This record gives sequence, C-alpha cells and structure tokens, in this order.
Amino acid sequence: MSVLPTALRSLTERIIESLLLITAVASIAIMILIFAYLIRESLPAIFEVGVLNLVLGEKWHSSGNIFGMRPLIVNTLLVAILALAINMSVGIPLAIYLAELSGPRTRAVLKPAVELLAGVPSIVYGFLGIIILVPYLGNTFDMLTGRSILAGAILLGVMFIPSITTICEDALRAVPNEFKEGSMALGATRWQTIRYVVLPAASSGITAAVLLNIGNIIGETMAVLLVVGNIARIPTPIYDVFDRGATFTSVIAGEMGEVAHGSLHYHALFAVGLMLLTIVSILSVIGDLARERIRRRFGGY
Repeated sequence: MSVLPTALRSLTERIIESLLLITAVASIAIMILIFAYLIRESLPAIFEVGVLNLVLGEKWHSSGNIFGMRPLIVNTLLVAILALAINMSVGIPLAIYLAELSGPRTRAVLKPAVELLAGVPSIVYGFLGIIILVPYLGNTFDMLTGRSILAGAILLGVMFIPSITTICEDALRAVPNEFKEGSMALGATRWQTIRYVVLPAASSGITAAVLLNIGNIIGETMAVLLVVGNIARIPTPIYDVFDRGATFTSVIAGEMGEVAHGSLHYHALFAVGLMLLTIVSILSVIGDLARERIRRRFGGY
C-alpha cells in the first residue's frame, strides 16, 4: 500500500520539475524573441542613419528625419539619477525603521500603507503630478511651465519608494538575530549594530533593490510622459533640471501612435526601444554580479 503513494509522489515531483523547467526555458525564449524582433525592426534605421549617428546624434527631430539619441540618453540619465537619489534617501531609511526600530503597532500601520502606495497605478501618479507638482514647481521657481526634468524625477522618485522599501526591509529582516545579539553582547549600541552588522549583512538585498528600481525608473512611461515636457533636447547647461526634456519611454509613447508604419521614424523608435531594453538588461546583469560579489564578501542575505 505504501509503494503506490511513493510512486505517485515521485511522479508528481517530476511533473512539477518539468513544468518549472519549461517555464524557465520559455521565459528565456521570450526574451530572445523580443530582442530579435527589436533588432529586426531597428535595422533599417541603423543602416540608413548609422549606429554612431543614431546613438550619439545631438538632435531628435522626427519631422526632419533627424534621429539622434543623445538628448534622450542625457535626459533619461538626469531623471534616473535624481529620482534614484530621492528614492534611496527616503526608501532605505524607511526600511531600516520598519525592520529594526518601529514597534509592532507602528509597523502594523506603516507597512500596509507603504504596500498600498505600491498598488497605485502610474497614470494616477501622473495626474497628481500635473495637478499638484507641475503648478507648484512653476510658481515656486518662476518657470514658464512646471513640466521639467525635475518634475519627472520627483514624481518617479516618490512613485517607487514602496518597492525599494519593501525589498530592503525583507533583506534587513533576513539577517539572523544571532548577528544582532552577538553585536549587542559585545557592547555595541543599536545604531552601531545596524550600521556595522545589519547593513553589511543585508547589502546584497539592498543592492538588488536599488538596481531593480533603476530599471523601473528608466522603464516607466505614462507618469513621466505627462510631466517631463517631452521635448528632445539637451539642457543648457547640461545639469539644468528645470528645463523640459524627453526620455526613452516618453518619446516612444508620445510618437509611436502617430508614426507611419514602415517609415524611418517608425524604425528609429524601435531602435530607441532596443537601446532601452539593452540598458535595462545590462543593469540586471550588473546587479546580479554585484549582488553575488557582495554576498561572498559580507555573507549577505
């Protein structure tokens, strides 16, 4: 009687393993197909404009068939760096507070509130940005319009605070209590334990959260489209975050609906998508390598 359940359990395990393997292979195949499709649709623009002119060109004027991605790269980097600075300065301390300092009652209120913010659609953040943030920036800094790189950075920085907070808190809570108790037993204060024990041990998870948020910030579309101004030009000076700009995603979302199928403009937008996907993929690989190196060095969790 015991042989049949054992054989059935073994068969079930094999089926589950096969399904997981199929899922993993399918995800890799889908990623390869996406890359292949983007490359195929980008090739006409790459051949006609040239790789260097397409990637490093200083102007993007679709009406004149001038396609240079340098303004998009500069604007995307400015938005991503500022948004990540806001994101980290709020999200990581909040995660430390929730994981190490807050009491049960405080955490019972703050934790669901943070998770609830993560479920707000991006278009809602965009509407709030237009109604509240854009007029505020325009009036405060005497701008012609509040739509700017700064508005996009602030909106995205606030928008992804819940995701970085949740991942960082999980990483901090995964640190064994023995590490903390040993530090406290040696005479360290709570802050010293957090700084010199908990944070290094959880650094791989924190690094993963930061790099994941970079990809989310770069890949966000609707919220940034509504507030950034969507003008593809390099700010003068280059660090002028009060100027309007355009990111990879805002250009694709703003122009793809009006472009003629098969035109040079159409293929140039696919080249922008290929560049965006390449950057996000490289960041993911770097994130995995950095996380593994930090884990080996600190014994991270």
